[in-house]
Amino acid sequence: MEKTYTLKSKTGLELSCSSWGATIRNLKVPVKNGNLDVVLGYSDCGAYRDNKFYFGSSVGRVANRIAAGKFRLDGIEYSLQTNNGPNHLHGGVKGFDKVEWKVDTVTDDAITLSYTSPDGEEGYPGTVTATAGYVVSDNEVTILYSATTTAPTIVNLTNHTYFNLKGPGSTILGHELMVNAQHYTPVDADCIPTGMLECSKV
Repeated sequence: MEKTYTLKSKTGLELSCSSWGATIRNLKVPVKNGNLDVVLGYSDCGAYRDNKFYFGSSVGRVANRIAAGKFRLDGIEYSLQTNNGPNHLHGGVKGFDKVEWKVDTVTDDAITLSYTSPDGEEGYPGTVTATAGYVVSDNEVTILYSATTTAPTIVNLTNHTYFNLKGPGSTILGHELMVNAQHYTPVDADCIPTGMLECSKV
C-alpha cells in the first residue's frame, strides 16, 4: 500500500517521499517566511499513478530513450516495450516509476526503498533488485541508487525531479544553471543520442 514519508534535517529542510515510484513529492527549503517547496509535482496524490511527466519519480530500468526499443548484449538482441513512438523511454510501459517500492528502512532524516524487477519485465534480461536512498542533512539532499542483477543486463537509474527555486506559481525563466562538463551528447529528431561527443561552449 502506498505511503508517504517526510524526512527532516536539523536546519528545517523537509523532503516528502512516496513509496509509489520511490517518488520525491515535495522538497521544502527554509526561507525567511517559512518553507518554500522547490520541486514540481501534483497536489492530488492519485495523479502520480498517471505521471506522464515523471515528476519526482525514480526511473528505470534504463533512464532516457532506447532507439526502436532494441539493444544487443553479449551477441543477443533484446526487444523492449515501446512507449515513446517507436522507442523505449524510462523503462517502458511499466517502468520503475509505475510500481510500489518496498520501504526497507526509514529514520527522521533518511529512507531506503527497494524494488525487484523480475526477469523479462518490459523485455529486459535478468532479475534486478534496485535500491533508492534519500538522505537530508543540513541544507543538502543526497540521492543514492544501486542495483544487483542475476544475469548480464543494462541498468541506468536516475531521479526525475523538476526544480523551481522560486517556488510554486512562478517560472524558471530567470534561473541560471552551470553544468561542469567539457562535452555533451547531441540527440537526433527523436531525442536519441547520436553517439557523438560535442565540446561544450563557455
